[in-house]
Amino acid sequence: MSVRRPAAAEKEILRPLWKVHILHHAGEGPVVGNWLLEELREHGYRVSPGTLYPLLARMVRLGWLAQDRGGRYRITSAGRRAMAEVRTRLLELQSEVFGGRGAARTR
Repeated sequence: MSVRRPAAAEKEILRPLWKVHILHHAGEGPVVGNWLLEELREHGYRVSPGTLYPLLARMVRLGWLAQDRGGRYRITSAGRRAMAEVRTRLLELQSEVFGGRGAARTR
């Protein structure tokens, strides 16, 4: 899926979603960087190894992922807690953006 997006939206809004995508897949089972590159690209994200691998290293430093000797990344308990918080916030946002409890408010 290749969708052309404005550069500002890509950088400021969509790029942070990479982390959510990574945590989601790492929560399903061990993942490797090369597979994540392809997965993110399939979803239309423009990501290079020079961007992904430092991001993965940062997620390891934050304690959300652990990397084993084989180079596979697994979600940690801190990553699971972060993902639970993200899911809660995304569901709330989805309700407001696409209708539901926040849709009837007037401004």
